[in-house]
Amino acid sequence: MTVTQTREITPAQRLDNLRYAIRDLVGLADQVKQQGHKVLYLNVGDPNIFDFAPPAHVVEAAYRAMRNNKNGYAPSAGVPEALEAIRNEAERNGITSVQNVFVTNGAGEAVDLCLTALLNPGENVLTPSPDYPLYTAVLCKTAAQMNSYYLNEEDGWQPDLDDIRRKINPRTRAIVLINPNNPTGALCTRKMLEQIADIAREHNLLIISDEIYDKLILDGGEHISIAAVAPDVPVVTIGGLSKNYLAPGWRMGWGIVSGDAATVKPFVEGIHKMLRARLSANHPEQYAIKPALEGPQDHLIEVRRKLTARRDITVEACNSIPRMSCVPPRGAFYAFPKIDIPEDDAVWVKELLLQKHILVVHGSGFGQKPGTKHFRIVFLPQEETLREAYSQIHEFMRDRA
Repeated sequence: MTVTQTREITPAQRLDNLRYAIRDLVGLADQVKQQGHKVLYLNVGDPNIFDFAPPAHVVEAAYRAMRNNKNGYAPSAGVPEALEAIRNEAERNGITSVQNVFVTNGAGEAVDLCLTALLNPGENVLTPSPDYPLYTAVLCKTAAQMNSYYLNEEDGWQPDLDDIRRKINPRTRAIVLINPNNPTGALCTRKMLEQIADIAREHNLLIISDEIYDKLILDGGEHISIAAVAPDVPVVTIGGLSKNYLAPGWRMGWGIVSGDAATVKPFVEGIHKMLRARLSANHPEQYAIKPALEGPQDHLIEVRRKLTARRDITVEACNSIPRMSCVPPRGAFYAFPKIDIPEDDAVWVKELLLQKHILVVHGSGFGQKPGTKHFRIVFLPQEETLREAYSQIHEFMRDRA
């Protein structure tokens, strides 16, 4: 018998730079747990780990669909009543030029579909820095080029318009906006949205606006969709049930394409080719979309009350810790404190986990200006848990001074 030498099955080279910082340290956290320590997870934005749950009428709608045997494949773009509810919600939010709506397996699939349908190898899309690392992952997968624009920490983490203009080149196809922003919790002003829309018009760019946290606005602030500000500009507005309706595990997201009909038609056709190729999004959960968007919204009052209190504790604590500062988040449930430390922030985060058993995410995993160091906090846990965590972080910083 001839014995042949085996070779490794190597992954594609385009994955070499693929990272997902939010979960990269989970393996180390598991080791810490195996040593008998209780780990406080402040790394993943999952409300259901803590004292949050989806509204009862939304849960019942999904159960009812399962009992009625809506358990097969759905239409590729989504069930009609869900599509109609999403379109109506867009119009309530002032989006007057809706051309197409589609349902996806979470907002993440909507992002993936849009970028994959848009980009050829070597082209680029402007993404915020810091940003949610899903965008980096999809761009690696599509062999597109990274092209990050900075958010200005001194201006409440608003986009740096001058940096956006500097970064546009002949191979730029789109601008990504995350509003409210993950990881900073920043909320764009109307003036800022108008200026970004002007840049998109000037350079014939698509805008992909991730608005998954649009109802989790703090301090009585107002969320404004860029598609409402600029009905003539091609925009994909991305939303879902994960955050506003506290159901991340259902994987219910959507995209709303707006702008001039003739301009967006080829792009929409590309998206629908991909929707058909993957058959359908989760079926029974789609019947929860209409009750969620059109039913009682009472749960949001309590959610925003909790988040406001927990945000305030977070900001006060971070601004009282030596060599640390934090811009107050205005939406979502994340804070992005700045730390003045000699080591890399990834090293700092690892040591915090090993010594204090608190898992946060290093700022470099989201992107940040060179020479700055940050970390992301998820402030979903109960107030007493947060206070204890920040006391431990204060002690950690003091001991390392």
